[in-house]
Amino acid sequence: MFSSLKIRNYRLFFLGQVVSNTGTWMQRIAQDWLVLSLTGSATAVGVTTALQFLPMLLFGLYGGVLVDRLPKRRTLLFTQAAMGVTGLVLAALTLTGHVEVWHVYVAAFLVGLATVVDNPARQSFVSEMVGPGQLQNAVSLNSANFQSARLVGPAVAGLMITGVGTGYAFLFNGLSFAFTIASLLLMRARELHVVERAPRGKGQLREGLRYVAGRPELIWTIALVGFIGTFGFNFPVYLSAFADDVFHAGAGSYSLFNTVMAIGSLAGALLAARRGTSRMRVLIGAAVLFGVLETAAAVAPSLWLFALLMAPIGMFGMTVNVTANTSVQMSTDPAMRGRVMALYMMVFMGGTPIGAPIAGWITDAYGVRAGLAVGGVISALAAAGIALALARAGGLRLSVGWNSGHPHVRFVPRERREELATAA
Repeated sequence: MFSSLKIRNYRLFFLGQVVSNTGTWMQRIAQDWLVLSLTGSATAVGVTTALQFLPMLLFGLYGGVLVDRLPKRRTLLFTQAAMGVTGLVLAALTLTGHVEVWHVYVAAFLVGLATVVDNPARQSFVSEMVGPGQLQNAVSLNSANFQSARLVGPAVAGLMITGVGTGYAFLFNGLSFAFTIASLLLMRARELHVVERAPRGKGQLREGLRYVAGRPELIWTIALVGFIGTFGFNFPVYLSAFADDVFHAGAGSYSLFNTVMAIGSLAGALLAARRGTSRMRVLIGAAVLFGVLETAAAVAPSLWLFALLMAPIGMFGMTVNVTANTSVQMSTDPAMRGRVMALYMMVFMGGTPIGAPIAGWITDAYGVRAGLAVGGVISALAAAGIALALARAGGLRLSVGWNSGHPHVRFVPRERREELATAA
């Protein structure tokens, strides 16, 4: 489960991310709560989330082209420093009492700009640290790292918000990037797996799109995470509204929802690390269950039942994320990985500027329960639709039956039905 941590460079990176990811989650919670406090609007929270992910939608592919050309460690030093400075500026504005909602909007957009390059660089840099043999394990542990911080970050942010104010959460996040920068500087360059960088030239963006277009396994995976990222993962909008409007429980319950979801997400990431392989059927099954459980949470009558449902939702959501991420990386040539991962992240994260305002509008107009239910139904239907499309393309059919007293549901070759009919 933890085999990639034996590699020194990756171990340094992993430890630096522990602190930085905790700060990132603290800022996310504080940012959403600050906007809700300033405006009282779920739509405004959705706009903030959208602005943070809008640059990925607009410029994500160009970020991938840059990542394939540039040395990834040096690129990460720049992007991590830029995000740290943004956190410190937002902290200063909040602590001095001068913060306004447009300041948060601008900060979210600037972080999004840095993420355009940071995300594909960080994703593809993993293979340079660990090599292909440990890629699945390292990607899964990265997700486990992120979700472990999600356990600590929201809890600390909730205490900080109620105790000393949101400004100190922003301050911690700004300072936390120093740990990632230190881990990058301490790495041994000679132990990195050298990947040939793409030379500067025309048509590299189109080349990346043609590469993906010629590989159905990439197209369907990216399409699925696009639907789920756009409609299913708008939890900053939903959870804050459930805490404030449905259960009237305040920042503490918002922190609780995020923490319970993080427990499930951590379990999903560790199970993926232990599993060691990424299969399309695991991806599809996890996506269907994610959508079904999200729909069930929308009608949960009590705070505690809603909170408990966050754990399996987090687990299956993380299974989708890790399995799709690993599948895309393993199916991509190293020289194209920056562009392909940029497209993957653009679809996954870039859908948020579309989905978050829609989720906020549905929440304000029809209630948060309706918004969450719509996201869950669309996620489940998208997964089922892609499963049927893949089955048809692969000459498969759905088989439902009993085996030794237990039900089984699976896809089998169509020829098998003909053989069974002939035998009968």
